[in-house]
Amino acid sequence: MKKLLMLGGAQSQISAIKKARDMGCYIIICDTLEEAPGKKYAHEYYNICTTDKEAVLHVAKSLQIDGIVSYAADSGVLTAAYVAEKLGLPSHPYKSVETITNKELFRKFQQAHDFHIPKAKAYSSVDQAKADFHRFTLPVMIKPVDSSGSKGISKIDSIYLLEEKAGIALRFSKTKRFIIEEYIENYGPHIGGDGFSVNGKLVFRSFSNEYFSVNCANPFVSITATWPSIMPERIQNSVHEEIQRLLGLLEMKTGAYNFDIRVDQQENVYLIEMAARNGGDWNPDLIQCVTGVDLIEYTIKAALGENCSSLMMARPQGYWASYVLHSERKGIFKEIKIAEELKNNVVTSYLTVNLGERVSPSLDGHVYLGLMVLRFSSICEMKEKTKRLHEHIQAFVEDINIRC
Repeated sequence: MKKLLMLGGAQSQISAIKKARDMGCYIIICDTLEEAPGKKYAHEYYNICTTDKEAVLHVAKSLQIDGIVSYAADSGVLTAAYVAEKLGLPSHPYKSVETITNKELFRKFQQAHDFHIPKAKAYSSVDQAKADFHRFTLPVMIKPVDSSGSKGISKIDSIYLLEEKAGIALRFSKTKRFIIEEYIENYGPHIGGDGFSVNGKLVFRSFSNEYFSVNCANPFVSITATWPSIMPERIQNSVHEEIQRLLGLLEMKTGAYNFDIRVDQQENVYLIEMAARNGGDWNPDLIQCVTGVDLIEYTIKAALGENCSSLMMARPQGYWASYVLHSERKGIFKEIKIAEELKNNVVTSYLTVNLGERVSPSLDGHVYLGLMVLRFSSICEMKEKTKRLHEHIQAFVEDINIRC
């Protein structure tokens, strides 16, 4: 029985843990949460932070693991690459994973290799940024160089907001650095979705249409993703080529990727971010619904060094969406109400909170009430109904002072 070390046991990681068990693996989980939902599906559990590379390496070495996975979580991606490289296990190069994980390193790499990028520069102090601010065309994005889940991100159109928003970004940065980059206006929807490379070749990708909610506390958290992509085939092919060029330059190997991409009016492709992991929010589950391809299984195979050469592109079937259930205010959670006209579209859903539990607005991609999967009969129905999901799916929250 092969030993697989999985970094994290959150609700969003259970599908991968269960899949690995079904594939006959012996599952070891590292997570600092004693009540991690995925723990009950594991054979062993260690209370270790997934970002602690040396602690995870010590456990991995002592247990003589056969593979390591950080599924749908940025926090453990670098650790997984580090441990795998140290132990000679299958993985992408650690330096390459570090490059695409850190926004400052990624922009420098892209610039050196003539990718389309927004004008960008990283700083460790607000005073340095103020001195350069006149060089940027507004609006600009302020981001921590090393955070995930849209934590600490802001969009500003005035120098008077710089100090406040840079301060927020710095609070979410482990290295205490933030990056300013010019905002890229989209042609069509923001491109998300997942892909997979075998020996460095992008053999599979499933692009989604991502939409953000202006009603959320953080408007840069993706709330809705729909499949298949509505972008013209020529643009999808251009995006594919740019991803492949990046993979080649970074000498990536076999594994999954999550995309965060924009295309401007001139059809220039901007690889805003690309993570060396499967996407969250049920991305691989939705992609299996859309294409029949089980990316979770291939991710586990890749981590164990098994043959992934059977993976290839698959045409999308049907019209699908994932929707992040969220609250727009703080309070006591009562229920999720779904409009009658949408009920027949709901395939499945789950909640991460209980009735009567305190909830907060979604400030990042890790704070939400649950997820919902929907299916539509046509692309027209998909477009029309997903535009109004925030009206048709409502979280009812009671004020805390009323309950008290």
